Amino acid sequence: MLILVVGPSGAGKDTLLAAARKTLRHDARFHFTRRVITRPVSAGGEDHEAITEQEFAARDFALQWQAHGWLYGIPAEVIDIREVVVANVSRTVIAEAAQRFSVRVIEVTAPRAVLATRLAERGCEDDSDAAARLARSVTLPSHIPIETVTNDGSLQDGTARFLAALSRAASTAP
Repeated sequence: MLILVVGPSGAGKDTLLAAARKTLRHDARFHFTRRVITRPVSAGGEDHEAITEQEFAARDFALQWQAHGWLYGIPAEVIDIREVVVANVSRTVIAEAAQRFSVRVIEVTAPRAVLATRLAERGCEDDSDAAARLARSVTLPSHIPIETVTNDGSLQDGTARFLAALSRAASTAP
């Protein structure tokens, strides 16, 4: 099963994924995959594999997309290595993923003011890039169940909500 973690920039997906990865490190069911991105490691603050566009073109990806001027991918070889693979993906690939894999979707979100504050604190985007990220809207597929985790409080509260959603999703694994 593939658990797709989606949501707007600033929602705290990477933070919650890091906390879940640490908490579930001894649970053999879960594998938290790193995204492959054509962006330097120092940019964005997330744990990812940074590669060139030429290296990206030569790789085999289970899912891939383009966003914010970068190419992103989930390596094909990670999909079948554990009972449950957790991946941070773009909302735009949910429908494609659901056609190809057994998926569950967890949308991490927060109120717009919280998103704006987090983007400003992150300092990775200039004001116009941050505004574009906040304005970005993606319609989620209506035929695929999506569980929403609101991450608008403490890290402890957000992590607890996210872990509970992961547990519910994993309990439906074939």
